[in-house]
Amino acid sequence: MTVILRRVARPLLATIFVTGGINALRQAEGHAKAAEPFLNNAFDKLGDVVPEQVPRDPVTLVRVDAAVKIGAGLALASGKAPRLAAGLLLGSLVPTTLATHSFWTLKDPGERQQQQIQFFKNASLAGGLLLAVADTAGKPSVGWRARRAAKDVGHSAEKLSRKGQKRANKLAKRAQKALPN
Repeated sequence: MTVILRRVARPLLATIFVTGGINALRQAEGHAKAAEPFLNNAFDKLGDVVPEQVPRDPVTLVRVDAAVKIGAGLALASGKAPRLAAGLLLGSLVPTTLATHSFWTLKDPGERQQQQIQFFKNASLAGGLLLAVADTAGKPSVGWRARRAAKDVGHSAEKLSRKGQKRANKLAKRAQKALPN
């Protein structure tokens, strides 16, 4: 991707998260009521795994999620740690989508269709976030740089080993000459 494309695409992608986060902060109780069945179910299933320091109050969780969306959205939009920001947004999007757009549980065809559209919209956003997570801005990834550094260290070690072996051979020959026959 080009620099201009990133400067346009990141704020466009981030906009829905920042505005959604602001909306969630303004209407935390309403969002919490919608998320409560999902959260109760999740805590019933995963309660033993989730540390006790994690709040279980739906309003608090909605506010935390909203803060993540606003903070990570602004970071993505401004290009500050965009890969991390996109990862945080993705981590926020998945439970939000499951909590609020579980179309497969609905009986009413009209409501089911609306929630299905919202679910797939969020799935599309997840695709955009995955691209942003993977975008290294034309620079090699950390993994590639680490493998390259390890390879370079390996080559340097081989070279030093060969030099050391040559030096040891020279010293052995000198010692051999110095010894009386």
